Amino acid sequence: MSSIRLFILGSLDERGPMHGHALRLLAEEEHIDEWTDFTVGAVYGAIKRLDTEGLIEEDRVEKHGNYPERMVYRITGSGHSMLDHIRLEALTEIVIKADPFNLALARLDRDQLDDLPALIANRVARLRETARTSTEHVERIAHHLTIAEQWSLKHQAARWRSELEWHEELLAALPEIISDEKSRKDPS
Repeated sequence: MSSIRLFILGSLDERGPMHGHALRLLAEEEHIDEWTDFTVGAVYGAIKRLDTEGLIEEDRVEKHGNYPERMVYRITGSGHSMLDHIRLEALTEIVIKADPFNLALARLDRDQLDDLPALIANRVARLRETARTSTEHVERIAHHLTIAEQWSLKHQAARWRSELEWHEELLAALPEIISDEKSRKDPS
């Protein structure tokens, strides 16, 4: 499932033909990089790929004032089919990506165990701040969003809070984890 494809195809489907700069501005306006897995800067490259694949096509060239000419794209029939597929996949599949943190935790360096509480406490502080700012951001911009967009952002904020809660539990369990790690015999 490709979020950037969903964004571009969905935007062209909803708003009609647009040029790349307009799609980029829309991504910036929606703060897309804060609640999806792609950055605003990736929009132009994705447009080229979608055009090459025949999912979007050139509609016309626009030129306004001293601005450069801009190619305006529209979604194709194949693009509509792909959009339907991507939407269905996104609404039905559950995506929780593996975090390399888990592997690092499972493979701790016994010589660095005394540093672990400070590292995790710092991580908890960063997560707490991110969860707080994420929730505040949703509250601050809620009046600009559709109800579905509000729920999308609330979902992201809930994920941050859940991650924070798990890390706080981990922080409390560190004495036991460190004791267990120190009690293990050196494998060499």
